[in-house]
Amino acid sequence: MRMVIWLVLLFVAAVVAALTLGNNDGLASFYWRGWRMDVSLNLFLLLLVAGCFALMTLMQTLDALLTLPKRARLWRMAQRERSAQVALREAWADYFGARYSRAQKAAQRALNIQSQTPDLAQDGSFMALAHLVAAQSAHRLQDRRNRDDHLRQALQVASQSAGARAQEEGARLLAAEWALDERDAQRALGLLGELTPGVARRTQALRLKLQASRLAHQPLEALRTARLLAKHQGFSKSAAQGLLRSLACEALETARDVDQLRITWQQLDASDRRDVFVASRAAHCAASLGAPEDGRGWLRPFWESIVEQGADERQALAEALVPCMPGLGPEWLQRLETAVQRFPRDGTMAYALGHALAERQLWGKARLMLEQAAEDRELAVASRRRSWLRLAEMAEQDGDTERRARYFEAAATLG
Repeated sequence: MRMVIWLVLLFVAAVVAALTLGNNDGLASFYWRGWRMDVSLNLFLLLLVAGCFALMTLMQTLDALLTLPKRARLWRMAQRERSAQVALREAWADYFGARYSRAQKAAQRALNIQSQTPDLAQDGSFMALAHLVAAQSAHRLQDRRNRDDHLRQALQVASQSAGARAQEEGARLLAAEWALDERDAQRALGLLGELTPGVARRTQALRLKLQASRLAHQPLEALRTARLLAKHQGFSKSAAQGLLRSLACEALETARDVDQLRITWQQLDASDRRDVFVASRAAHCAASLGAPEDGRGWLRPFWESIVEQGADERQALAEALVPCMPGLGPEWLQRLETAVQRFPRDGTMAYALGHALAERQLWGKARLMLEQAAEDRELAVASRRRSWLRLAEMAEQDGDTERRARYFEAAATLG
């Protein structure tokens, strides 16, 4: 097709030349002192075109000869740059193939090629990237001295190059990850604190901060970081809910006294305080610290909406309320009786009501509820055992040693 197009253009040029130059009778006259030369206009035009072509060819030839050293230098530099790029790609391939020693050698070869070529040594982003792969390979080989040396050089080169901002940020994130691998939480948090606000909000930075906070036993900080990660969809919805719940419970368990527990509870997010399981853990902590009234106060909203709770939530509420029974007021009996009427086959509701009645010294009805709960095989073993032991205490108060022994035996057989 291309040949046909060239033939058509050649024919068109021939036709145009024949039409314009065939009947041209013009002359071109040249005078030099006493001499005169006449040539046809057609010949003059052809000579003019040929002269321009020859002049351009001569200029291009001279330019090629004069720029030959420069082009040779650029060719050699391109060859060295290509060799450096091949070495760096080989380093990454070896690193991902878990051949860390080879990766480190290939990265070092790329660095040597770059450093020995002054023009290529100005490429800060390439140098920083090569230092990073060498440092990461050294970290995998447990060579901390070379790792830290390459990291320092990578940060130095990246800070001096305007186009190596990403490499500098990557170096700091890698340093924090290495600190976590070495279980040095404080160093990791320090490195993450040096990041710019934009980098610190990235998913990877938040993941590292979450790990460092948990390693440093800072559950509240870990909880805030996990909430940011959940907001940025760093976890699935179910995983995020479980993680936030466990961190909130961990934060509550770090309290050493009631005042600290109250402060921690107030520092939790409102969504955490609306979680049944978090509130149940808070009630357990309050009861263990001698503040059952606080525990009951945190559980009260959930008991008032017990109809909306599922089976697992009702079980958690019952198991959290029983340790908070000391000082129970009569208003709780109505809540618990309503729950039992609403869920007559739920042993956890009978378990909670039985202990509440026993706390209020309503022994007859308490015994019925506790026996119902203790014999319910779907109830947790710890709850059943606690019910048998409470029945044994009541029997001891009544002076019924036979019944007391039977209850103790039933508690012991639960394992």
